Amino acid sequence: MNDSALLLTLCYVAVAFLLLVLCLATHWPRWVKMGMIGIVTLSYLFAQGAFQRMLGWPADERLPEKFVLLAVVTQEPDKEHGVGGALYLWVNAIRDNRPVPEPRAYRLAYRKDLHSVLNDAMKKSRQGISQIGSTEAPAGGKVGSWLRNAADPNVKVRISDAPSPSLPEK
Repeated sequence: MNDSALLLTLCYVAVAFLLLVLCLATHWPRWVKMGMIGIVTLSYLFAQGAFQRMLGWPADERLPEKFVLLAVVTQEPDKEHGVGGALYLWVNAIRDNRPVPEPRAYRLAYRKDLHSVLNDAMKKSRQGISQIGSTEAPAGGKVGSWLRNAADPNVKVRISDAPSPSLPEK
């Protein structure tokens, strides 16, 4: 747990304490107190989900349109233990034809075809061939649609070899 997570936890405790004081010290109707307890409890749950993405856990968000593939970790589905499987990607997004300085981890739903593509890409990456990825919206959809699930399992991911860098002339 880093300092931000500890500070956040202390803020949660402070809000819960203030809520307790309000519930005990006021003569507000019972439904108001129950509503406040429900709202504060739900806000903890939503905040927990939001802060997990900030703490370095893999994001369930859509991949950037173009990215440099750095690493892949595969968790294959296990029906015996009820594990659905996932593909964890560590990528650098490409903006203005340059990789951003900070990589980010993403979690995608396990798909056998995507697993194969990413496995081949990692083999090339281990041979020193950088891999560039791109995402493509499925037919009839738009990748950036806010109504679509951010980690849409139907988004197509393409991986290709990075072009060799052009060196300046001597």
